[in-house]
Amino acid sequence: MRFEDWEPIYLEIIRDMGYERVKDEYSASKLSEMLSGMDPSRIGSIDSLQVLIKAKDVLVCGNAPTLKAELDYIDLIDYCIIAADGATEVLMNKGVVSDIIVTDLDGAVETEIEASQKGAIMVVHAHGDNIHVINHVLTRLYNIIGSTQAAPLKNVYNFGGFTDGDRCVFLASGFGASSITLIGFDFDDFNVSDIKKKKLDWARKLIEIPMEQNLDD
Repeated sequence: MRFEDWEPIYLEIIRDMGYERVKDEYSASKLSEMLSGMDPSRIGSIDSLQVLIKAKDVLVCGNAPTLKAELDYIDLIDYCIIAADGATEVLMNKGVVSDIIVTDLDGAVETEIEASQKGAIMVVHAHGDNIHVINHVLTRLYNIIGSTQAAPLKNVYNFGGFTDGDRCVFLASGFGASSITLIGFDFDDFNVSDIKKKKLDWARKLIEIPMEQNLDD
C-alpha cells in the first residue's frame, strides 16, 4: 500500500486511539539507525518476501485462543505461513517454523528469536511505545525487515496495517498472494481489555481492505 493511501487511515487510527505520530516517527527512525549499524547478514530482504508470497496461498495465523485447535484442520504444507507475533509460539509448539513473523515484540520473544535462527523472516514493527524492547532484542534476531505505521524510511517499510494480525494480511496482499486464509482470529473476544477491544475493532475494519483487493486481483 502506498503511504499516501495509508496516511488518512493512519491519522484516523491515532486520533481514535489517542496515540502520537511523533512517537511512531521517533521509533521508526531509531529502528532505522539500528538496522543501518547491524551486520548486513542479519538483515532480511524485500526480495525474499516476494519469493515467499507472490502467487502463493498464504495462511495468516492470529493469536486468538482458537488457533491451536484450528491448526489441527489445516495442511500447513500447502501454505506460506505468516504468524502474527504470539502465534509464533503456538506454531513452534507444533514443530512449525513460520515463513514470516510480523511482530512488535510484545509476545513470546524468546520463541521468536529461535524461529528467526531457524530461518523465519522477522518483520519487526516500531511504534510509539516499544523502542526500548526493540533496542534490547534486535541484535539477537536474524532475517530482519523493519516496519512502521508512520512514514516509511529507506530501510523501514510501511506495508499498511495497525495490529500484528492485520499487518500480516496487508503484507500478504501487497506482495501478491494468490489467496489469503485467516485462522486464529477472534474479533469478538470479550475477555480482553477495552484498549485491546478497540484494536480488534480496527483490525476487523482494516483486514477488509487488503482482503477485498486480493479478491479483486
